[in-house]
Amino acid sequence: MTEGFTADAFSPHVHSSFRIADGPDVELEEVRALGTGTEDRRAPFSILFRGPDEPTLPQQTYQLEHDKLGKFDVFIVPLGPGRYEAIFG
Repeated sequence: MTEGFTADAFSPHVHSSFRIADGPDVELEEVRALGTGTEDRRAPFSILFRGPDEPTLPQQTYQLEHDKLGKFDVFIVPLGPGRYEAIFG
């Protein structure tokens, strides 16, 4: 399902809560454009989340759920205590 996601799909949801299956709730902190897309490929972007400082979740694929975006799997990487990033290419 993440194939259809774009930065514009996430941008209206900055500062809203996302639930991580078997993990803490996190808040979407920022959406960053990482380049331009083509007719065949979406523009790459990243989303940054803020969560509790402990426990730090390991880098892996998690199921996230959002009230408007639904459930989807995404690979997240810890950036530091309570900070996570997912990159969409």
